[in-house]
Amino acid sequence: MAKFLVENRGPLHGEVTISGSKNSVLPIMAATLLSDDECTILDVPALRDVEVMCEILESVGATVEKDYPSGKITIGAGNKLKNETPPDLVKRMRASILTMGPLLARDGSARAALPGGCAIGARPIDLHLKGFEIMGATIDYEEKQGYVIAKTDGRLHGGRIYLDYPSVGATENIMSAAALADGTTIIENVAQEPEIVDLANYLNKMGARVKGAGTDVIKIEGVEHLHGTTHHVIPDRIETGTFMVAAAITRGNVLVKNVVPDHVRPVIAKLTECGCVVEEEPEGLRVRGDVNQLVGTDIKTLPYPGFPTDMQSPFMAFLTTVHGVSTVTETVFENRYMHITELNRMGAGIMIEGKSAIVPGDAKLHGAQVVSTDLRAGAALVLAGLTADGQTEIAEIRHIERGYSEFAEKLKGLGASIERVEN
Repeated sequence: MAKFLVENRGPLHGEVTISGSKNSVLPIMAATLLSDDECTILDVPALRDVEVMCEILESVGATVEKDYPSGKITIGAGNKLKNETPPDLVKRMRASILTMGPLLARDGSARAALPGGCAIGARPIDLHLKGFEIMGATIDYEEKQGYVIAKTDGRLHGGRIYLDYPSVGATENIMSAAALADGTTIIENVAQEPEIVDLANYLNKMGARVKGAGTDVIKIEGVEHLHGTTHHVIPDRIETGTFMVAAAITRGNVLVKNVVPDHVRPVIAKLTECGCVVEEEPEGLRVRGDVNQLVGTDIKTLPYPGFPTDMQSPFMAFLTTVHGVSTVTETVFENRYMHITELNRMGAGIMIEGKSAIVPGDAKLHGAQVVSTDLRAGAALVLAGLTADGQTEIAEIRHIERGYSEFAEKLKGLGASIERVEN
């Protein structure tokens, strides 16, 4: 088990280059199962979640060639595929469920264990299954074993699907399955995240006919065959936001490169409200926390294009250090306040009132032994440690390494004091 040792070495300065999007590459990797041809994905981040997805794809019969130094993965699914994903791998990562739609569409059946991942609240897959049923699949459960099975006689068919909630995973899974279905599928109240657009662009490069990605209605005209392609993954907007906040919390001056500014508008807006200076430059976004006195603000997480739930905990760590009281309201995941206990060990003084957290601000954070309870909580604790007095020891960093490529190395490049050590 590894941990991070973090100390305050003052403001961060310099440049950092953002990796490809974790939340984009995983559904794209799953969608390669839709084609018999080889598919190449570029700008792939070197992450534990990516490695788990590679193992899942290999377990169902695909071939995977990895070249992490260059960010390139080539996947071939030309063999006869198994319809079942191994439970030990599935329970390590929620995105594993995204193989279900492609397997069902391609071979008529899929058997999957209920997925795992970060413990940030209930994330049922009922919307995924609802979509499959409308497209002609029958759904069965093996409750004792914890499996769900989807089957269809022949090909899936098109249908009109309304999502009760704009679930990112359900949108991706249904969209991938519909690409090979008979007829037209219309999905309403879909997620509008940039990762949805990236997956749609990838599917269309394979020969799919997907329209409307990025709006609340997606229309897919099914085709009989999809071919191989090469695709560049979009930059990771959550990693972008995390390094923007790292500059702000240390009162630094950092150029964040390889970004799409439109993908992080809510983060730009809230940092600006707090008094940070955020400027678009030819190579990226420059974030300065050293110009004005920084003050509190209120944030409320919402589906895209609202403030992202994945940025809630890192931003809360930042708000502990500014002047004045802030309110943070989480509306997406009910258990996404577990980092508050750990921040309070460092002197944050945050109080929970219903779905909101009251952040008093002006905290004099001090180092402590804390635990990363999930991916983004871990990032928040690292950011807090960058500005705390003394040493902060962060355990369970396996969560952090699921979603941030070379996190410690990138922070060191900006002047941070952070060391990865084995217990």
